Amino acid sequence: MFEKLPRTKVFRDPLYGYITVDYKLISDLIDSKEVQRLRRIRQLSGVSMVFQTAEHSRFTHSLGAYQMANLAIEHIDGMESLDEYTKLLFLCSALLHDIGHGPYSHAFEHVLDESHEEWTIKIILSDITDVHKILGDELAKDVASVIAHDGKHPLIESLVSSQLDVDRMDYLSRDAYFTGANYGKIDYHRILRSMKIVDGKLVVRASGVLSIESYLMSRYHMYFQVYYHPIAKAYELLLEGIYERIKDLVNSGFYVDASIESFLRVLKHDDDLLSYINLDDAYVNGFIKQLASNSTDYVLKKLALAFQNRHLFSVVELANEPKEEFLSELKEKYNNEYGKYFYKDIAVSNVAYLHAKKDDVNNIKVLLPNGDIKSLDQYSLIVKGLTQSSNKKVERIYYFED
Repeated sequence: MFEKLPRTKVFRDPLYGYITVDYKLISDLIDSKEVQRLRRIRQLSGVSMVFQTAEHSRFTHSLGAYQMANLAIEHIDGMESLDEYTKLLFLCSALLHDIGHGPYSHAFEHVLDESHEEWTIKIILSDITDVHKILGDELAKDVASVIAHDGKHPLIESLVSSQLDVDRMDYLSRDAYFTGANYGKIDYHRILRSMKIVDGKLVVRASGVLSIESYLMSRYHMYFQVYYHPIAKAYELLLEGIYERIKDLVNSGFYVDASIESFLRVLKHDDDLLSYINLDDAYVNGFIKQLASNSTDYVLKKLALAFQNRHLFSVVELANEPKEEFLSELKEKYNNEYGKYFYKDIAVSNVAYLHAKKDDVNNIKVLLPNGDIKSLDQYSLIVKGLTQSSNKKVERIYYFED
């Protein structure tokens, strides 16, 4: 039996009205330093350079994913049969799924070559973190197993991370709200009410398929209109360039003249959790400001000034068929020792629905009125078409102009 608060704690939220907390465990996790750190990490990184109101944090999304899990417990048919421990496992996993994100979210993963999920698992399992101490050994191991998708809790894994999960339903709704983009608006109430647990697995009633189709298209459009916006990517590339240059300079023995001790420790030691937890957007903004003013390295100072003053990369869309002569001249111009920091050949891709094996958690299953179960891409002609036609790839060249 888990201790409940004497009175329900609430957080006001533009999507849900109120986010409710009944368990002391959840309240303590929210107050932990690892979760509070997410207040200082922007959810959408460079997207705010295009959509100026996209200032929301990983903290707001984490609370949102937790509240979506609350709604799932309340509305999904069959969730009432789960025991209290399993429900708490679900709520904790939803709340903690992003605590491993680094500064400016995904931009940080490229320089470290480790995913935020790997860092999330390290933070949850390490006995030096507040989160681990609050969870205790058993629950910490189970939450980590959900994040790792090791198959121990398949139902909870599918609810937290799959093609139809509480994480995606919150971030699509939240990101649409804060960017002002209508593409991401989804009927999550209808989606949750159409879900049912059958033989320990999540299915969607046939009557709810229209809302699932709309959800999949919303996510697809959000990726190319918002998350993969060329200007947002240009901003992230500047940040990645700064990280990359620091890493190269440090490896060559050059002294980087800025207060970046925690960053350097993480670069050198991928198990230094205390230094990693010390990193957030404010930390990075601080040392970039120092580098912009004081760095003695030409490349680093140039990138830092560009980042600080929003002097972004120029973009060429290859789909627009630019002249080959122009592309050749551009490539030749940056064919030097510094070229890799100022010239990037980038491809981004996404698919509306990923065809998955029958037992994969990413395989959305449809419950027919007669009791039969079919894969979504077998039941829906629209989704079947999306698996064949929506695999979109966009190729761009980014280059820095003085």
